[in-house]
Amino acid sequence: MASEPSSPQPHGARTILGRRSYGETLRIGEILRKETVGGILLLIATVAALIWANSPAADTYFAVRDFEIGYEPWHLKLSIGTWAADGLLAIFFFLVGLELKKEFIAGDLRDLRQAIVPVAAAVGGVIVPALVYVAVNLAAGSDGLRGWAIPTATDIAFALAVLAVISSHLPSALRIFLLTLAVVDDLIAIAIIAFFYTEDVHPAYLLWMLLPLAAFTLLVQRVPRFFGARSWPAWVILLPLGVATWALMHASGVHATVAGVLLGFAVPVLRRGPDRQKLPANPEAPGLSEIFEHRFRPVSTGFAVPVFAFFSAGVALGGWSGLGAVVKDPVAIGIILGLVVGKPIGILLTTWAVTAGTRAKLDADVRWVDLTGIGILAGIGFTVSLLVNDLSFDVGTLHNDDAKVGILVASVFAALLASALLTARNRRYRLIEAEDRRDDDQDGIPDVYQDGEGR
Repeated sequence: MASEPSSPQPHGARTILGRRSYGETLRIGEILRKETVGGILLLIATVAALIWANSPAADTYFAVRDFEIGYEPWHLKLSIGTWAADGLLAIFFFLVGLELKKEFIAGDLRDLRQAIVPVAAAVGGVIVPALVYVAVNLAAGSDGLRGWAIPTATDIAFALAVLAVISSHLPSALRIFLLTLAVVDDLIAIAIIAFFYTEDVHPAYLLWMLLPLAAFTLLVQRVPRFFGARSWPAWVILLPLGVATWALMHASGVHATVAGVLLGFAVPVLRRGPDRQKLPANPEAPGLSEIFEHRFRPVSTGFAVPVFAFFSAGVALGGWSGLGAVVKDPVAIGIILGLVVGKPIGILLTTWAVTAGTRAKLDADVRWVDLTGIGILAGIGFTVSLLVNDLSFDVGTLHNDDAKVGILVASVFAALLASALLTARNRRYRLIEAEDRRDDDQDGIPDVYQDGEGR
């Protein structure tokens, strides 16, 4: 008995590495809509900080940012700016932990054959910008080598916000590629912060930190339905355990945002049946990880990250002359070249190497010019770059201020260049989609499926 012919796929049905990922496509669309709002709020917070920091009331801005509150015996007497960076940003990293685990358990990262290209691209997009930064500062004899990791990060909120505005007809595979790349980029950034920006570790506090973390893990793993069915138990029971984990992590000397990632990793992704067996993912009955993501993402994108950006992005530029002096600093030059040039080169080179040297392949409809636009877009470094800057150089120092300007300039350049290129490509794909939908004979079947052998 002859098998039925397979139905043709329209140009709009994209796959990556030869495999359809429809669930991921729907999820990416939802994330794009959410991150558009987050990107707009980030932009508003950044502009407000720059205006205030360069206004006649600039002293007030820096006084508020540097005002210390907290309890000294618990190592928690911190400036408001540090509370935003170490405390509020832990909420952002909690969501990063949820997203990472979801990708590894139920997303595209669970299949190495499917994930290898964007994973390799993310690694290249970290290594090359770091090398560019180091080369610039070594050549200039600068003492700013400690900031080598600043241009390695991609700001997922800004990048996805830009993509959401211009990507009405771009292949969904490109969106999946960018999200996977950014997720792996976040994972690498977390490792860099934990291993390269941690000093004077106090093991005793780390051991104590394991107690609330273990209690948090046990509760979310054993009774996920209890915390998923209603919201108050998370605030009354889990939040104190999370705060204790964060505080002890902070006291240990390891950057406190790592606690947010560990707490995110603890939350189960898949639902379990009465016999404790894992059930397949079901959008109509989401696991606790997805429930928490829906609950806490508004707190992160609507409050935590914009407040962090507001207290981290403010820098006194000193007018055009001051701005001109800043971009002569090897630290700022290294960041700008690392993000705008190093990021796309690293992403494209590693993507080419993997696709040329292995069996891994990109979607047949994705062109290298499309990936060039995505690589440039990944050069938008903001949230994590600002955080790494504060870990590299003391707040208020010349290098710290110059690095902030470099991050802002590079992010603007990357956003504008990527928007110009991807807008042109979006226009091209819109024409292709219009051609695919042509039905000149008005028979209800697009003409593309009636040409040649298909007629």
